[in-house]
Amino acid sequence: MTPEPITAATLQPFRHGFFGRQGGCSEGDYRSLNCGLFSQDDADRVDTNRRRVANRLAVASQNLITCRQTHSAHVAIIRDQHSGTGVAADGLVTTVPGTAIGVLSADCQPVLLIEPNAHVVAAAHAGWRGALAGILENTISAMVTVGAERHQIRAVIGPAISQKKYQIGPEFEKLFMTHDSTNRHFFADLEDGTRAFNLPAYGLMRLERAGIESARWTGHCTYSDPTRHFSYRRSQHERRQATGLQLSAIVA
Repeated sequence: MTPEPITAATLQPFRHGFFGRQGGCSEGDYRSLNCGLFSQDDADRVDTNRRRVANRLAVASQNLITCRQTHSAHVAIIRDQHSGTGVAADGLVTTVPGTAIGVLSADCQPVLLIEPNAHVVAAAHAGWRGALAGILENTISAMVTVGAERHQIRAVIGPAISQKKYQIGPEFEKLFMTHDSTNRHFFADLEDGTRAFNLPAYGLMRLERAGIESARWTGHCTYSDPTRHFSYRRSQHERRQATGLQLSAIVA
């Protein structure tokens, strides 16, 4: 089975994809397209899954570069095809033709960005910690550093947990309100009386405030579609021992 990613017209003409959990060879809780290098999944199966993603993107498997994500605001610029996968960062930027850069997620926002005129692409992993710390703005700034024009950058947020599935506690909300009181717009009461956070809307706001050309969310909720997407929170609620990670990538 060939992986069939979600794509976005605004990221054309660059080859890209928000890959889900279908089309791989992993088993159990990792079924089937788990691309997490640092998971407890069988390493050979993960390698096969990543090669399938690379093949779908029409790049050599060694030219598919991801990072060791730390929920930070750190961004790495990939200047050659020998950068490996061990760099600690939550954002990657490159201008190297034939290089695919990507991030892993299982509820957090995977964000792919392009600046077509300068041929700059980027990928960012924006969970609540990273988004609050500035990972999206830092990724955009790194794109500008290598030649992108800020006002010509386009961004798309891929599958992420939606507000109706993202219940939070009072300390979480307080943290965001302390940072900026206007963040109250991203919190709402659910029908069961709990409070919930709108992560994709928050990500879109941060992107739009950064002054780029456009930003959108694909509208896919990771929690709500267990057939198509991995979800860390859903796995916790189901008391599963592990969850896989889906890969979102773009080719320069």
